[in-house]
Amino acid sequence: MDKNLNEYPHRRYNPLTEEWVLVSPHRSKRPWQGQVEKHSADSRPQYDPGCYLCPGNSRSGGEQNPEYKDVYVFTNDFSALLKDSPDFNLEEDDIFRAESEKGICRVICFSPDHSLTVPQMKVADIRKVVDLWIEEYQALGSDPEINYVQIFENKGEIMGCSNPHPHGQIWASQKLPLEPFKKQCSQKEYFEKHNNTLLSDYLQKEINKNERLIFENNHFVAVVPFWATWPYEAMIIPKRAMARITDMTDDEKTGLADTYKRLTMIYDKVFDVSFPYSAGIHQAPTDGEQHNEWHWHMVFYPPLLRSATVKKFMVGYEMLATPQRDITPESAAQLLKDINQTI
Repeated sequence: MDKNLNEYPHRRYNPLTEEWVLVSPHRSKRPWQGQVEKHSADSRPQYDPGCYLCPGNSRSGGEQNPEYKDVYVFTNDFSALLKDSPDFNLEEDDIFRAESEKGICRVICFSPDHSLTVPQMKVADIRKVVDLWIEEYQALGSDPEINYVQIFENKGEIMGCSNPHPHGQIWASQKLPLEPFKKQCSQKEYFEKHNNTLLSDYLQKEINKNERLIFENNHFVAVVPFWATWPYEAMIIPKRAMARITDMTDDEKTGLADTYKRLTMIYDKVFDVSFPYSAGIHQAPTDGEQHNEWHWHMVFYPPLLRSATVKKFMVGYEMLATPQRDITPESAAQLLKDINQTI
C-alpha cells in the first residue's frame, strides 16, 4: 500500500455510491481518554415469556406466534410501509413534492432459541435463513407493485434493535430506495463501459492485493472495502457475478451461510462482546428487468470503535460535510484477519 495512505489525510472514492470518505490515519495516534473495557457475553434464556418473537407468545399487535421449530416469518404488526396506501402525488412546484409509497414489511425469526445470535447458530440453521430470504425475495418481488426487496438485520441495542431475539427484516417497496438507486446507477454505468460487473473487477483486485481481504471460501470473499466508512465495515461478495440471491447454486447458499457465521464470529472477538451491526443485502430490483450490471453483495456496518461501549458517531463534520474515519481500512482488515486465524 502507498505509505501516504497510511500516514496522511486523504479521501477515498466509493465507486458503488460515487461518494467520498475522509481518512485521517494520523488521528489514531492521539491520546484516548475514553474507557476501554470488555463486557461479559450476554446471558439470555432459550425461551423468554415476555418476548413477542418467541414461539407461542403473543406479539405486540395481539397476534400469537405458532410453536415454530426453525425459521418463522410474518408481516410486521407495525409496518413502515403499507400495501393498501392510496395513490397520490403532491407537486405544487419544483420545491414542494411528495408521492405515495406502498410496500410490505416482514419480520424473520432466525431461530426459536431466544439466547442465540448468528455467530452462535449452526451453519445448517443459518442456511434455513438464507433459503427463507430467497423465498421471500421471490414471493414479494413477484408482486407487480413491488420493485425492490431490502433484506437486513439490526443486531444490538446500540443499533436500535428493540428485541434481542435473533431476527431480521425485509422491507419491500414500490420505489427503488436511495442507496440501491445509487448502486444501480454506478453499476449500470460501469457495466456499459467495461462489459463486466464493477464488483467482479474490484474483487479480483482485492484478491490480488490481499491488503483488505479478511477470508474467503470456495464461493465468497469477506473484505473490508477500500472506501469503508465505519471502523470495522465489511462486505461479503460472491466470487461469481450474480444479480440476485435467487441465482445461487445449492453450494453457494451453504457458502453464504458459512461466510455469514464466520464474519460475525470474528466480530464478536474484536472486543469480546456480542458485536452490534446493521447488515443488509443489496441486489437487483424486482422490476422485471434482467439487470446484468448488478453483482449482489452483503454489507456490514458495525459502529464500535475502541471498546464494547465506545462507538463511532457520525456527528459534526460527518453530518455537515463528509463521512470521516481514523483507523485505516487496511489496519481494520488486518485485525479481523488475525482474529480469523484464531477461530
